[in-house]
Formats: sequence, C-alpha cells, structure tokens
Amino acid sequence: MRKKQQQLFSGRFYFLIFLLCLIFVGLIFRMLDLNVFKHTFLQRQSNSRAIRVISIPAHRGMIIDRNNEPLAISTPVDSVWVNPQITHVTPEQLTKLGHILHIPYSVLSRKVDKHNGRWFVYLRRRIDPAVANKVRALKVSGIFFQREYRRFYPEAEVDAHVLGFTNIDDVGQEGLELAYNSWLKGVPGKKKVLKDRMGHVIADFGDIKKPQPGHNLQVSIDDRIQYLAYRELKRIFEKYHAESGSIVVLDVKTGEILAMVNQPSFNPNNRPADTDGRYRNRAVTDVFEPGSTMKAFSIASALESGKYTPLTKVDTNPGWMVVDGNTINDEHINHGVLTVTGVLQKSSNIGVAKMTLSLPAEHLWLVLHKMGFGEITGGGFPGEVPGILVNHRVWRPFVLATLAFGYGLSVTPLQLAGAYAVIANNGIKMPLSFLKVVQNNLPQGERVMKVRVARQMAVMLESVVANGGTGTRAQVPGYRVAGKTGTAYIAGKHGYNKKNHIASFVGMAPVSNPRLVVAVIVRNPHGQHFGGLVAAPAFAHVMGGALRLMGVAPDNLS
Repeated sequence: MRKKQQQLFSGRFYFLIFLLCLIFVGLIFRMLDLNVFKHTFLQRQSNSRAIRVISIPAHRGMIIDRNNEPLAISTPVDSVWVNPQITHVTPEQLTKLGHILHIPYSVLSRKVDKHNGRWFVYLRRRIDPAVANKVRALKVSGIFFQREYRRFYPEAEVDAHVLGFTNIDDVGQEGLELAYNSWLKGVPGKKKVLKDRMGHVIADFGDIKKPQPGHNLQVSIDDRIQYLAYRELKRIFEKYHAESGSIVVLDVKTGEILAMVNQPSFNPNNRPADTDGRYRNRAVTDVFEPGSTMKAFSIASALESGKYTPLTKVDTNPGWMVVDGNTINDEHINHGVLTVTGVLQKSSNIGVAKMTLSLPAEHLWLVLHKMGFGEITGGGFPGEVPGILVNHRVWRPFVLATLAFGYGLSVTPLQLAGAYAVIANNGIKMPLSFLKVVQNNLPQGERVMKVRVARQMAVMLESVVANGGTGTRAQVPGYRVAGKTGTAYIAGKHGYNKKNHIASFVGMAPVSNPRLVVAVIVRNPHGQHFGGLVAAPAFAHVMGGALRLMGVAPDNLS
C-alpha cells in the first residue's frame, strides 16, 4: 500500500515537472516569436499607436507697401483644443474656461462631454497669447494647445479693401490676399513625434519635411498716400452723409495704383458679422454713370476727327435742344456761343452733344474703347467688373447725344482714373498695376491718343480748374491742376431720381509734367451734390498732399 502511494506521488511529481517544462518552453517560444519573428510587425503596431506625423504650419508671406512698410503680417498664436475622452474638468473650471474663451457654459459642456465620441474638438482658434496663458493657468487635463499663425493688418480699415483678408485657416478670401494666395501661402512641413496615451508629445524625432514659408508681396500702394486719401474720403463721407465713396490715386508714368480707398470700410482684424456690402472694393466692383467727367473724351474724340480745335466756335443757343423727341438742356442756362474750350470749361451738355452728333457714332465709340471703357483694367483684382459700353451699332441719335455727357454707359472709378491717366501721359495707356513696378523694367505702354490731342486736352482741362470753370475748388497751391467735375443723376427702378446724385472730380497735376491722377467719386451725398462742391475740395487735399509726399516740384509759384 505504501509502495503504491510512493509510485503515485512520483508520477504526479514528474507530471508537474513535465508541465512546468512545457510552460517554460512555451514561454521561450513566445518570447522568440514576439522578439524575433514578429518584431517588425509589432514595432509597426507600436509606432502606429504612439508615433505620429504632425503638420508644421508654414509662415504666410508679408504684404508690404512700396516703401517696405508692413501692411499684412502673420504672427504665431495658439489654438485651444480638447480631447473629451481623457479630460477631467470640474464645473468651476468649466465656468472659468468659458469666461476666458467667451464660450457659453452650455456650449462648452457639450464640447467636453466624453459621450460625444470625439477625440479632438477645437475650443477656440488663434487666441491672443494673454488668453492662452490664462487657459494654461487653469491646468485642466485633456486640454492642449496647437501653434498656428494669425493674420494681422496694422493699418486696419485704411487698407482693408485693397488687401482683403484671410480665413481661419490663413487662406486668402478677398482682395490681394486672394489674388496672390498661391504666392503668399507657404507649404506646411511634417515631423515625427512620440505621444503618450494622454496625447502629450514626449519626444521629437525631427522633421520629415521642413516648412517652406510663403513669399513676401510688395504692392504699389504708398501707405502714406493711402492714409491721406482714406482720411479725406471718410471726412466727406461723414460730412455729406453719403451712401458710399471711392478715391483712386494713380502714378501716370508707371500705371501703379498708389492709393485706393472706399467708404464704408471695415476692420479686417475684427470683421463685422453684418457686412452690408462693406467688404466690396467699390473702386473696381461698383459701376456708375460718369456724367460730365466723360466730356473730356467726347471732346478728345472731336479733336481727333480734325473737324474741331480748342478754338472752334460752338453755338449752344438757346440752351436746349430736342433729339429724337427728347429734350437736352444745360440746366436752364444759356451759354450762347462758346469755343470748344469753353464748352468743357462751362460743362455744356448742348455744346458737347452738338459736336458728337456732327461725327459718325463709331468715332466716339472707338475713342472710349481705346480708353479701356467696357473692359476690365487688367490689374488682376478679384471681382473687378468691366462696366458697360454698348456697341455703337445700336446707338440712336439721342443715345449718342447723352453718351457724350456721360449717360448710357457705366464705368468703375479705377477705369475712369485710368482713362484720365492716358491724357496725362501724352496719349500713352499704361497697364494698371497693384504691384510695385521696378523703375528699370517699366511695362510697355500703348499709344491710344495723339500727342497733340492729349496736350490740348490737358490745357483745356486746366481751364476747368481756373477761375471761371466749374472746378475752381480743385486748385492746389503751387501746382497747375487740370481736371473735370461731374454731377450725374442715379438711375432707379422708375428712371432717374433727381434727388440722388453721383458727385465726382477727376484730375491730374502738375500740368507741365503730369505725375499723378486722382479720382474722387461720392455716391448720393446729402445737403450738397455738385461735383465741384463735394468732390473737388477732396481732390485738392489728396492731390496736394500726395505731390508733397512724393517730392514733386511745384510748377506754379507765380
């Protein structure tokens, strides 16, 4: 009996030894399997759970003015995000966090609720450093920060319509930011990092691809002149309670746009939710009937025909005329017999209509077409419109007569300024540019007006500003100025409303060697509506200041 018990014990012992050996062999095999045969696979699985490839944001290029002053810059900021699955936040912390980020408690609690199944939720993008530090001070687990860039515009409203703005992802949405987005934006980089289970980066394995910063963009705008024009436009906009307004300043010799401002404006650093059209760059997107400012080109057409000279007599008696059953008049004034210069100086509708009707319709159309009316300027600004210039084949005599003094076609402020720049540049039409032009690489201009006619027009336009003309308030002390006033009715659903007007003035200086063209357009001013009273004084302030800023020598010191 005892021997049998010893045999049973011995059998159990060896079985246990065998079982332990079997387990030991199994463990050895498993170690070999994991560390040798499946090492590569398991390493990949481990890396996929802990090593991440994250994006490195690229710096967007600056926009600078022609004098290297920054107009748009990107500054590093933090974005706050949360992982709802691992965050632990008390109601008190949530209240403080909502107060710092300006997020309602109910909205914030939904964002951090782990039952929403999300692992990544932005709380606030691109916050100020001071705000980010306040969030850090709360020391809430599961809340993280991501480095990004935010666009900042030092001049705010002054340059808003030209520069435009970017969206939350730093992509251009309007203006030059949109037009040159591919040039300005950088290429994000990539790098490998090791993260713990809480999402914290605990090791940086270096860059896979370095970020490529965007290129800087130097524009033609002179920020000194831009501010001068903005300040003056805002003054008359508020003084006359106008609906809107635009000022454009061009360099005659290069075609560069030195200033372009509009009212109403906006602050691109803190854009309003209700835009009410204020995002539009009205100088290139809004059209209007130019009124008497168009008479310069109607008279230029007459001079180019060879039938008229500045001294040719034109009989405007009795101050009105009937064309196709419609009456045209000189605002109840009979100017009598005028020279062609006098027609422009007195802004006679009858005089310019008679001259235009005495010539073939296609003659005026060709001149207007060469000036660039009816087509975009080619400056490359997003949303620019071509205006309206109907083909001469459908013009009846009355249409032709009214076209001669600025009705029946639509233009933009930039088009109108560009057309006057042709006269100022002795008949050469330069491509208009929002980018700075290198002086030793000027673009090739196109002759669209005879030198003789351009010079005659400059002298005749000077008479408009001289005593006895309609634009005397456009005079600039020390400089000879040439230009034309405009006062046009605004068309509505039921025809022209004689209570609503476009007041305008476009001119050049100094006449002896024109350097700048300034166009001032004010839509629907109240209390006063004549271009010579509303727009001409603004022109004088902008032109005088710009000439002095650019160091242009006076040509009228007598």
